Amino acid sequence: MQSQKPIRVMTVDDHQILQMGIRFLLLAFDDIELVAEASSGEEALRLCGEIQPEVILMDIRMPGIDGVATTRAVRERHPNIQVVILTSFEGQELVQQATQAGAIGYLLKGIPIDEIARAIRAAAQGQSSLSPEVAQTLIRASNGSSLSLGADLTGRQREVLALMVAGLSNNKIAERLILSPSTIRHHVSEVLAKLQAANRAEAAALAVRHNLVQ
Repeated sequence: MQSQKPIRVMTVDDHQILQMGIRFLLLAFDDIELVAEASSGEEALRLCGEIQPEVILMDIRMPGIDGVATTRAVRERHPNIQVVILTSFEGQELVQQATQAGAIGYLLKGIPIDEIARAIRAAAQGQSSLSPEVAQTLIRASNGSSLSLGADLTGRQREVLALMVAGLSNNKIAERLILSPSTIRHHVSEVLAKLQAANRAEAAALAVRHNLVQ
């Protein structure tokens, strides 16, 4: 029986010492392979197209394009790549921005490497991971104020939703936005999930009822 291929991981951090530490620590796991390291958001986006990692460990604070903007761009251009934030910042606004940008996990630097490995494995399976402190931040935010329906839709998802309301098929939406049909299918599924809609018709009805699109 052939063993499963290791999970392809890329790190994005402008601190070389931290990257070196992660590189060394990940060597302990046979099912995880570090395939690329980027020191900026711009470099990360270029390497995504070339290397096609499965999971990215992303810092928030970086020169140029920050981690939130990079995460959003990665998820729009490469929806099959999952992003796990690994940072020392845990402010409520940053956590919400990162998760709304499409990050599937949010970890704080300094946690045991075993926890990072577990988050990588979970992300590769499409499952989220949050540090306890981050989870508490989100709980406090949800207790303080509840997001209105559709508030967590990205700009691209709102574009897709508007074309769904107009009655366009996935292929027609792909042509209109110059994206692949598989990318559009991913955006449609994300829209349905965020609106808690059972199908496209229900999503379109909710969009009109709640003025989510023009």
